[in-house]
Amino acid sequence: MAQVFNPYLPLHEYIPDGEPHVFDGRIYLFGSHDAENGDTFCMNPYEFYSASIDDLRSWTSRGISYKAEQDPMCSEKRKYLYAPDVVRGNDGRYYLYYALSGYRGKGGYFGPIAAAVCDTPDGEYTYLGIVRNADGSMFREGILFDPAVINDEGTIRLYYGSQYPFPEKESFVTRMVQSKLYGKTMEEIKSAPDGIMGPMCVTLADDMLTVTSRAVHIITPHVKGTEWEEHPFFEGASIRRINGLYYFIYSSLKNHELCYAVSHYPDRDFTYGGTIISNGDVGYNGRKEEDRLNATGTTHGSIECINGQWYVFYHRLTHGSDYSRQSCAEPITIAEDGSIAQVEMTSCGLNGAPLVDTGVYPAVICCNLTNGHMPHSSNKKSKKKYPCVSSGSGQQFIANIENGTWIGYKYFSFTGTRKIRIRYRGTGDGFLTVTAGYQEKALARVRIGIRNNWTDTTVEVPFQAGKSGLFFHFEGTGSMELLEFELQNR
Repeated sequence: MAQVFNPYLPLHEYIPDGEPHVFDGRIYLFGSHDAENGDTFCMNPYEFYSASIDDLRSWTSRGISYKAEQDPMCSEKRKYLYAPDVVRGNDGRYYLYYALSGYRGKGGYFGPIAAAVCDTPDGEYTYLGIVRNADGSMFREGILFDPAVINDEGTIRLYYGSQYPFPEKESFVTRMVQSKLYGKTMEEIKSAPDGIMGPMCVTLADDMLTVTSRAVHIITPHVKGTEWEEHPFFEGASIRRINGLYYFIYSSLKNHELCYAVSHYPDRDFTYGGTIISNGDVGYNGRKEEDRLNATGTTHGSIECINGQWYVFYHRLTHGSDYSRQSCAEPITIAEDGSIAQVEMTSCGLNGAPLVDTGVYPAVICCNLTNGHMPHSSNKKSKKKYPCVSSGSGQQFIANIENGTWIGYKYFSFTGTRKIRIRYRGTGDGFLTVTAGYQEKALARVRIGIRNNWTDTTVEVPFQAGKSGLFFHFEGTGSMELLEFELQNR
């Protein structure tokens, strides 16, 4: 039986910062393109996957859509294509907005925002130009980072920005630091009416490049004592219009959660809504930062309606770093009052139902992976080993499974007792316990021994009939790797 898991793209693909859009019966994912076990963000050119809205199990790509080298401002110092967005213009063509950045983000705030154009959403885009002022000069208001676009009943609106927790009161020192970080002159920073940080919005002319309005902050960058203080904007601007309301989705300064704000207007009066998802399940059912259920790091994404069901698209970390991120999705509900409750990470996000309790499953579709003290790995590659999705010899597997590691899959629809064939290797020596949830009581245990090559072991597990999680817990010495498991009839 064909199903779709998280991550829903081919397991060798790493496409984070996803902006999902439905065009003409297909759902397209426009995102950055990380390398497997990469050394920095966004090492690969843009490649846009899509699926029929009637079959979310089969995502395909037509190949490379755009390369950094097509931009005349691409250089050795700024040669990586960061988080993009795509909008259908009033002329029916598709416009791709992006910003270039350097190694591990250096120069990423310097601008400009650039655009490319194509006749199809996932075809080969052609460089169009930079977002500019009416006189043709480069548009420079605010921090030109993480562009998002919307065709708002014929008006093209561009959103962008970033924000760091500088002191609320500006000083010569803070302006000097901002100047180096953001590539602005001291005069530009000093003369900005409400500062240069925070999410901003402008409108564009029919040429899709020329700015036709003054840049305005849609959320105040001065968050102390406001509703934004606990979840202030950091980056990852995204915009949607739903039932007459504007939803602004963003990554907060916590750097692991997607939050949202709502307004009746596109450029003002936004109020904080809440967290939609965290890539460590932090905040879900009150979970604290120190109890995160995955290694956390940057997240960026948005929401989209597919055949009447809303989903949030986000990304998770792999390879013990923040540089190989994979796209995941979960169903969400927009309540009658417009609110969105936080959802948990699962292994069956786009599937529309729990996974069936027979068949072979890749180990790396786990939604929770923790040793009880997982790190936050923003913009770095960890020097310390911890459980993570890894790869080698064309295979993806879970590595660094040591004493106390939990590996969780949510959810399955069990019909009763099942045999589980587990394929593993490594220096681990101990027991693998099977449970129905994180830190729940053991349903079964199986001995794990030292194996240099992939080896199978089988355990019988008395699951209760119904929707349930499946968790593995390793207790022992050494380290093991997990490739796959198979659920079998007794």
